[in-house]
Amino acid sequence: MNPFIELGIRHDIVNAISELGFETPTPIQEQSIPVLLTGSNDFVGLAQTGTGKTAAFGLPLLELLDFEENHPQALILCPTRELCLQITNDLKNYAKNMPNVHVVAVYGGASISDQLRQIRRGVQIVVATPGRMLDIINRDAIDFSNVRFVVLDEADEMLNMGFQEDIDSILSTTPDDKKTWLFSATMPAEVRRIAKKYMTDPHELTMGTKNTGNANIEHEYYVIRARDKYAAFKRIVDFNPEIFGIVFCRTKIETQEIAEALIKDGYNADSLHGDLSQQQRDKVMKRYRERSLQLLIATDVAARGIDVNDVTHVINYSLPDELENYTHRSGRTARAGKTGVSISLINSKELGKIRQIERVIGKKFIKAEIPTGFDVVEKQLFGLVHKVHNVEVNEQQIEQYIPRIMDEFAELSKEDIIKRFASLEFNRFLDYYKNAPDLNVQFDDSRKSFDGKPFDGERGGDRGDRFPRDGGKSDYTRLFINLGSVDDFSRGEMLGFICNNTKITGRNVGKIDVKGVYSFFEVQNADVDQVVNGFKGVDFKGRQVRIELAGEGESKSRNGGGGERRERSGGGFRGGDRREGGNRERSGGGGGFRDFSGKRREDRGERKKRF
Repeated sequence: MNPFIELGIRHDIVNAISELGFETPTPIQEQSIPVLLTGSNDFVGLAQTGTGKTAAFGLPLLELLDFEENHPQALILCPTRELCLQITNDLKNYAKNMPNVHVVAVYGGASISDQLRQIRRGVQIVVATPGRMLDIINRDAIDFSNVRFVVLDEADEMLNMGFQEDIDSILSTTPDDKKTWLFSATMPAEVRRIAKKYMTDPHELTMGTKNTGNANIEHEYYVIRARDKYAAFKRIVDFNPEIFGIVFCRTKIETQEIAEALIKDGYNADSLHGDLSQQQRDKVMKRYRERSLQLLIATDVAARGIDVNDVTHVINYSLPDELENYTHRSGRTARAGKTGVSISLINSKELGKIRQIERVIGKKFIKAEIPTGFDVVEKQLFGLVHKVHNVEVNEQQIEQYIPRIMDEFAELSKEDIIKRFASLEFNRFLDYYKNAPDLNVQFDDSRKSFDGKPFDGERGGDRGDRFPRDGGKSDYTRLFINLGSVDDFSRGEMLGFICNNTKITGRNVGKIDVKGVYSFFEVQNADVDQVVNGFKGVDFKGRQVRIELAGEGESKSRNGGGGERRERSGGGFRGGDRREGGNRERSGGGGGFRDFSGKRREDRGERKKRF
């Protein structure tokens, strides 16, 4: 018997969740569901992200609501569009065997008229972000007078994002006798005030200790010089060949710079930040969920509510300003009982912050050493060997090629074939990491010094913690192209489009500035003719692509030469040159990798082999 039956969940719901793989309740589900099924208590549940909170409140709601009535009976507020859609889809999946269940997702960045139409057709559960929900309330387009339950999911994140007033306004339209269920990863004073204001003697359930981190996450930190930060970051990534991670930065600019540099260096990466349109954001998240991206570079706000399975690593390229945000960042990995690693890259002055975070999460960090070049080469080599050993062979498809393959290898012994095959990866990494320096900063605890320099725990550290930029502008020529953001190009996609059509590497492209109907980009002076010639005869969705020197192209564009808006569906690529690029990384650390899935995949209209 499925244990969810014993918790009081009906058979048709249990059958649905069994098909989804729900076999054993998580601790938060096991302890909260019986309480919430009574429907008689306000409730505060404190548990880390990824512990199954959606089912913890979603399954009781499906038991308690009257689905013969087509008016709003439950309101679920959450911080982000991604979480809103996730909760909505989960509830629909749980209720797939139940008749007349209507769940509507209400969020910004999508058509409000479509959402209003769904509400008018009848709905029992509304899942919403605060901003869009308040907009609909202000239009008098929804009636919450019969709402019986309000769920505040990820309450601490909503407050961190500045939704306090919106939440107050929304809750003021709901009945006083409703039941409020609040779920949060941490319990700061602001969340405690909401509980006090809107709840009466709530049942409080804490999984673990308040504000602590997930026990399945291993926390590591690396002490590095600011000038070596990007090099060390790449080396850590290369040392984990099957990494599927989220990289956190403080600013939007930093996310863009790192993502573009990674793309140029041959990594499958893209950025997620507040300046992206909703369409661009959806495209990035779709690629990440499909694992055609290995690294998602994000700001704290942009990553709120992201729920992607099997994230192996969270990398703090920059530590968060608010220490509580570290809990949310690290909670993106080790979800649903799995394990994960949270890595922080710090300079000498940030060691004190690490100690503060340790006190907040109740766990000690491990001081890790940046791997040497040889360590990376060895790890990549055996990563390849392991992948080959475990690859699934499609006997039916490959059988027709076996005779030709055997003829090619006829003169080679088994040992020779293995050596040659392994050398494909080994030689590349060996060449890349030849003479790679040690990037670790040594801390002498007895003398309180880093690399022999005094350190008092607060001051000191490296100055200029800046991301390495491209070479001097005198080496580059600025060009105009008559495609821009209206054609759905981001900076990373424009980089791919340029490299695909001109056969130059990403390292030879400088700054990219995407405008509305046109864009500017820099290429090294020696590559200008190759770029111009590469785009001769190229069209994009029926429109001829025009490349000119920036001054000429800009004046034409202002006179209407930029062209009309069209849908974009082709072009673009991910990948790039694996070699080290002079000015980009003088310190010599880091390589790059290819898609670890070992599968052929389709990427914007063309098939590529990834290794």
